[in-house]
Amino acid sequence: MVVRKRAAPPTPWSQTLAEPQIDDSAFVHSFSNLIGDVEIEGNVLIAPGTSIRADEGTPFYIGEGTNIQDGVVIHGLEQGRVMGDDGQEYSVWIGKEACITHMALIHGPAYIGEGCFIGFRSTVFNARVGEGCVIMMHALIQDVEIPPGKYVPSGAVITNQQQADRLPDVQDSDRHFAHHVVEVNEALRIGYQCAANNACITPIRGQLGQSIKDIKQTDYRNSVTSMSLSSDIVAQVRSLLSQGYTIGAEYANERRFKTKSWLTGGTFSGRADQVLGDLEGFLQQHQGEYVRLLGVDTGAKRRVLEVIVQRPKDTPGEPSRITTTKNNSSNGHVAAASNGNGNVGDDIASQVRALLHQGYKIGTEYANKRRFQTKSWKTGPSIQGNRESDVINQLQNILAEHQQEYVRLIGVDPNAKRRVSESIIQRPGQAGNIQSNGAVASPRAANRGAVASGGLTADVAQQVRSLLSQGYKIGTEHADKRRFRTKSWQSCSPIDSNREADVLAALEVCLVDHSGEYVRLIGIDTQAKRRVVETIIQRPGETSNNGARTATATAPGQSYSYASSSRDNGNGNGNGNGRVATMNLTTEIVSQVSSLLKQGYKIGTEHANKRRFRTKSWQSCSPIDSNREADVLAALEACLTEHQGEYIRLIGIDSQAKRRVLETIIQRP
Repeated sequence: MVVRKRAAPPTPWSQTLAEPQIDDSAFVHSFSNLIGDVEIEGNVLIAPGTSIRADEGTPFYIGEGTNIQDGVVIHGLEQGRVMGDDGQEYSVWIGKEACITHMALIHGPAYIGEGCFIGFRSTVFNARVGEGCVIMMHALIQDVEIPPGKYVPSGAVITNQQQADRLPDVQDSDRHFAHHVVEVNEALRIGYQCAANNACITPIRGQLGQSIKDIKQTDYRNSVTSMSLSSDIVAQVRSLLSQGYTIGAEYANERRFKTKSWLTGGTFSGRADQVLGDLEGFLQQHQGEYVRLLGVDTGAKRRVLEVIVQRPKDTPGEPSRITTTKNNSSNGHVAAASNGNGNVGDDIASQVRALLHQGYKIGTEYANKRRFQTKSWKTGPSIQGNRESDVINQLQNILAEHQQEYVRLIGVDPNAKRRVSESIIQRPGQAGNIQSNGAVASPRAANRGAVASGGLTADVAQQVRSLLSQGYKIGTEHADKRRFRTKSWQSCSPIDSNREADVLAALEVCLVDHSGEYVRLIGIDTQAKRRVVETIIQRPGETSNNGARTATATAPGQSYSYASSSRDNGNGNGNGNGRVATMNLTTEIVSQVSSLLKQGYKIGTEHANKRRFRTKSWQSCSPIDSNREADVLAALEACLTEHQGEYIRLIGIDSQAKRRVLETIIQRP
């Protein structure tokens, strides 16, 4: 089989015309492309459809026993190198017995350590991945160093070192998984090499059969989420784990189910994929019985969720009706929704039906905005009867009577004399926009298409989630127009919790309490005792047509820009189409500059070459004295042009407080 390999083309940065060097024991499929200075060691498998081009960044090294699977792309920038294990510089270094799986992208400068697993469609760029790391599917690793032996879950975006340092350790099941992939691909390599020789193939079949038998005898569990669990169960488990709750389960046969005498199945610990695997095994173990999923707040020692996920006639893992949901009324999550005019939506009807089916009673509570903030709910009219239609008719009357108030649905266990469910089903001023998951789109964010919690947009929720994941505390401040002009912000109530639901609820309360004022979100690094982000999330008179919110300050090296599009401000800098606003500046940078200037901040810039960047020895560009947006943008462009090939960062400066409010890298080499 002819290998398609050729020398890199002559370029200003490379004129050596080096060709790939391939060990005789390696197998390179003829449908792959190898170009330039690529060194491939022994027992390597290069599968069909791969593209390994050392024509810009160079050289590449692929260690012994590594497998490069179908559709993988390996390339590198002309600038930037990593130090290989042999002490030499490389654009891309891949160590021994690594797995680079289907459609992954390794873009230099990049270092992949020995025994690493890079999952389907994951990307590694300008990063070092330490020995024995497992990176699952659709992950992004950029501008960081992953310590050895760390696990990166599917879909993770790791773009700062704090995130990388907090990654969990690889478990034994992950190592078994990666080792199994290596063995299978080793057998494939040998099989490809002697496909036409029966004398060669016979012993290989025996070896592979024994290898698979050995794997089955180990405590191996594939770390990929089981396909038999419904998407609803998977989403619910992931949501509970992300909020810091513990997952448990209970089971009951039909006799125990009727008497509500559930037996405990214990709790499941570990990462989401491990918990889902344990839950699937539990469902199979108790097939033919009722199984309910529990969400447990271990700190408060209470249950926050009880959901039946299997019934006797169900196939394990198939969707089942929710019978009991327990939610803290102040956590900002909408479990069901009305349509704002006294009509009950399908989600509420389903919840009522499930509660009645279990023999629970239905109640309601209501509160105006002041009582909602102080959690002083009033008991609604008693709901009589056990027929679903009667209960829903009474609910409709209650919702209509309290249209401009919060209303929550209560599920009550009359035997145990306790509440089993608390769900907010109406909020003040709701329009009749019922979404598929029962959430009502807030008028404040109707143009954004997503609601995080009441008046919070999905962008704000994402920023909160990002800050909490990095270990920062969340705070809020408010100011009327006079205080906003003088920058005399006042603090809202402190937010002590680190749970996302509690933080979002507290933010929503602050927004409601100060509805006609400016409100900004604060990210606080408690160890360094400094603010890392200041983001305005509400402005006076904000409506659904101007819901875009712009970050006023972010942590150094990060950029949160929530402007929905660039604006034409009269000087030709905005183009309104989301493309590059000027020659070198993106619309996000333009929006950020505009926001800083409007708040009275000064703009500065700093630059650093690679050596100075590593030592954090930044140098100032020419001072920007003007406050006109056009002048500032022109000065920024001049700095970018003057220092091409270097790091450039944008500085926002509060000249009165003599401190920086923003440090954002806007150019990299």
